[in-house]
Amino acid sequence: MKIGSHVSMSGGLIGAAKEAYSYGANTFMIYTGAPQNTIRKPISDLKIDEGLIFMKEHDISDIVVHAPYIINLASFKPQIFDLAVTFLAKEIERAKAVKSNYLVLHPGSYTEMDSAYGISRIVEGLNEVLTRDLGIYICLETMSGKGSEIGRTFEELANIIEKVKYNENIGICFDTCHTHDSGYDIINDFDGVINNFDKIIGVDRIKTFHINGSLNPRGSSKDRHANIGAGVNNPKGKDYLGKDAILRITHHSVVGEKTLILETPWIDDKTNLYKQEIEVIRNGI
Repeated sequence: MKIGSHVSMSGGLIGAAKEAYSYGANTFMIYTGAPQNTIRKPISDLKIDEGLIFMKEHDISDIVVHAPYIINLASFKPQIFDLAVTFLAKEIERAKAVKSNYLVLHPGSYTEMDSAYGISRIVEGLNEVLTRDLGIYICLETMSGKGSEIGRTFEELANIIEKVKYNENIGICFDTCHTHDSGYDIINDFDGVINNFDKIIGVDRIKTFHINGSLNPRGSSKDRHANIGAGVNNPKGKDYLGKDAILRITHHSVVGEKTLILETPWIDDKTNLYKQEIEVIRNGI
């Protein structure tokens, strides 16, 4: 099982790899800089060679890069759209520099327009960036349906994919919290959800999973992650998805050797549960 978590890049790739190893992970996910802004260290300062050596020595591989939240390809505002296209192109190069095959991307929010406009704008942006020999998958993330975001249904994601010219470069990041919050019953009928996904998009498009509990009931459209199987006494709140559902998903045949990435909350400034949650999922406890 390839399983890890979001880790910090503040110490470069070597720091990220060491943090992941401390959790017992054999993969991990990073942002190449702060997800809320465009400030980025030069690629030469990311300690990539040291990180790759450490990863090889400790059997860590198939890492995932997450694009920053400020990229909104669905925007009708020229300055926001142009920034999204330009910055996405830069993030692709940074992801390739750290030898990642997957760049996870929130499709975008249409704000004052409508979903049809948002989808057309996302397609336009991706067609500006993608080339036949891109060398990396842009993994559109399944979204919770919060506000005006695109990607709350499999149909919306399929609509984007079928209109992108070089769509062989498009994958999917299947987020358990988001998919649950958008209304899909992955607790009681994950097989049915996956069969539906396969008919609409194709399971071969799934390249990575975000494994998160949810602080809200199914269909809430909230996007609030919970610790795996957390009870009502957890400071962050109860997990409505539940550990049993997460274990059924993570040990499902559709996962295979795809990467599983935890984005569950830290309990406070000094405590996270990644090591414990990785052990629980890996061993099916």
